[in-house]
Amino acid sequence: MTDTSVFMGTTILEPRNDMEFESHEAAYAFYKEYAKSAGFGTAKLSSRRSRASKEFIDAKFSCIRYGNKQQSDDAINPRPSPKIGCKASMHVKRRQDGKWYVYRFEKDHNHELLPAQAHFFRSHRSSDPPSNDVRMRRRKNSTTVSKLFSAYQNVDCLENFMKNQHDRGRSLILEPGHAQLLLELFMQMQEENPKFFYAVDLNEEHRLRNVFWVDAKGLEDYAYFSDVVSFDTTYFTSKYKIPLVLFIGVNHHIQPTLLGCALIADETVYTFAWLLQTWFIAMEERAPQVILTDQNEAIKAAVAAVLPGTRHYYCLWQILEKIPKQLDCLGTWHDSFMEKFNKCIYKSWTEDQFETRWWKLVDRFNLRDVTWVQSLYDDRAYWVPTFMRDISFGGFSTSSRSESLNAFFDNYVQVDTSLREFVEQYRVILGDRHEEEAKANFDAWHETPELRSPSPFEKQMLLVYTHEIYKRFQVEVLGAAACHLKRENTGVTETYSVKDFENNESYMVEWNTSNSDICCSCRSFEYKGYLCRHAIVVLQMSGVFSIPSKYILQRWTNAALSRHPIGEKLEEVQVKVRRFNDLCRRAIILGEEGSLSQESYYLALGAISEALKQCANLSNPVENETRADASATHVVCNDEEYQSIISSNNITPVPKINTSNKVARTLAACRNLGSTENGERNKEKVSQLEAACVKDGFQQVDPTDLTPPHTAIPMQFHSMIPALFHNHNVSPAQFHAHLHETHHTKDNV
Repeated sequence: MTDTSVFMGTTILEPRNDMEFESHEAAYAFYKEYAKSAGFGTAKLSSRRSRASKEFIDAKFSCIRYGNKQQSDDAINPRPSPKIGCKASMHVKRRQDGKWYVYRFEKDHNHELLPAQAHFFRSHRSSDPPSNDVRMRRRKNSTTVSKLFSAYQNVDCLENFMKNQHDRGRSLILEPGHAQLLLELFMQMQEENPKFFYAVDLNEEHRLRNVFWVDAKGLEDYAYFSDVVSFDTTYFTSKYKIPLVLFIGVNHHIQPTLLGCALIADETVYTFAWLLQTWFIAMEERAPQVILTDQNEAIKAAVAAVLPGTRHYYCLWQILEKIPKQLDCLGTWHDSFMEKFNKCIYKSWTEDQFETRWWKLVDRFNLRDVTWVQSLYDDRAYWVPTFMRDISFGGFSTSSRSESLNAFFDNYVQVDTSLREFVEQYRVILGDRHEEEAKANFDAWHETPELRSPSPFEKQMLLVYTHEIYKRFQVEVLGAAACHLKRENTGVTETYSVKDFENNESYMVEWNTSNSDICCSCRSFEYKGYLCRHAIVVLQMSGVFSIPSKYILQRWTNAALSRHPIGEKLEEVQVKVRRFNDLCRRAIILGEEGSLSQESYYLALGAISEALKQCANLSNPVENETRADASATHVVCNDEEYQSIISSNNITPVPKINTSNKVARTLAACRNLGSTENGERNKEKVSQLEAACVKDGFQQVDPTDLTPPHTAIPMQFHSMIPALFHNHNVSPAQFHAHLHETHHTKDNV
């Protein structure tokens, strides 16, 4: 080795006897920098003070592997130790003038040095915050092209959670070959899609401690549905064979989305902080509005440190499921307790009312000295519905796990499921989720729900909500007929008592006429994201016949995947849906005509590309120019070939202006080409569209007609639809835009 070490472009001198330092701390800081460049961790081995002055006069620093393990082999729960007898060290002493010098330097190590992985050592994790501001550090594997991520090395809050050597030394308990199995899965997934993300956390012995990964679909889903996330540790805390934790979201069809998976070694604050920090970075540092977790002090501390701006709540079903175990002292009084408990948490309209009922309940069943009950009270703002307003849990917080979205994954993970079995199931999970979402997307385009009442609320949301949400909202609209209300007080904020005869319960509803705020004690909006029957009947009796826009969450609408907010006027959404459906029907006919020959394909595709570019420029000329151009790159012929096809078939070229006229002209041109090769068999279908193409190329759409007729998809496209949705995970709009293109790609156009 030379007398210098080079690391990240900076030259670090090796320790020499002629070096001087202002203090022993400065000497240690220098030794750490040298160690980092060389590739080993450091520790303060010893120090000594003067008996007379009490000042430090001697210090020794060493490699983290200096010395030998002192613990006996028969010790109970032996702690891991990195010590293997290495002699590398630096001994410094203080002169009379106060300067420190290198007394002895041992350079040689008895183990491999790891300069590329030096950031894993605890002594170096916070040594260079300016150049490593909690971003992912990447390194290439010498034998593969995959990239390995590590997020924790420079996160200050993680260092604060490392309480003792025992926590630092924990590692995953994996069967032989399982670590390699994980690596192979990650490499395969990343090869299939470079957006696949994974990260690992190694302990001081470079053994796997925690691992996290998320597929590209999870990253995409979070971009649209980042409002609420469930951090589910059930499989770990329930002692499943696989120490699995999941990040789960929910899409606009009320289907669970997998936003990340992890295997963890323990449930310390450090582990949860590392995991949340890594997930946060994977999601491009976009924090969720709400995160739901189990009641756990370590998770609570980690969320507060990593996601300080996120509202943290406990899953209600997890609280309820703990009651039989935590309060087994109740015995035969359990049912009576649950009746009072449910009344306290569900029927308390104000915080004072909750306080009164809670302490009455606790005293009645003599639970004041139960630690868990006290912890529930201390954390009441994290789980009691009374303390939750103006938020939505997106259907997550239910009364039992079997009813929760998290239960979807119970079909794939059992108590005895091994890691090998889960890895095999992982692709199945992703495939099933994509298939269900694709089917819901297709149904949203292909079917329109039926109106079941003359209610203006039902008609208002017909083309706004997705099918599944609309069906559930429809139940609330119809249920309003079984509600009777009584006004309790008047003023700017009116209070109503609503008797629900369907479940024979009474609820309190507050309605502010000045700002259209409405809140019901059933907390339907908070838990489900849409208004309940009790609020609907109050609106109706108050002369309000439309749902206030603030209570229509875009995440539940057909515009959930739109880059534009739905705005204040739902009529615009309805008209857009009508226009979308109308264009889809016309695109199907155009796609069928354009697919009859190579020439008609070029002609139709060129017209569509030009129309897309002009439409994009109308909405945002600057931002969408690139997007429109990118879409046009699918055209598989150049201008000369395109013009040659046009002229050789005596077709009038499509002008580059007046996009609406282009629709009719393109269809006419395709019909001429089709007639040449296929006779008259398709004239009738083309005529259907030509008849509708008036001067502007489009038939006027009546926004009040909310039940448009449906055009059946041509049979030759039916087999292609599931594969298109599944393989590309496209929205209905993308599906129709690429339908004919996919068809011809299969034919090697």
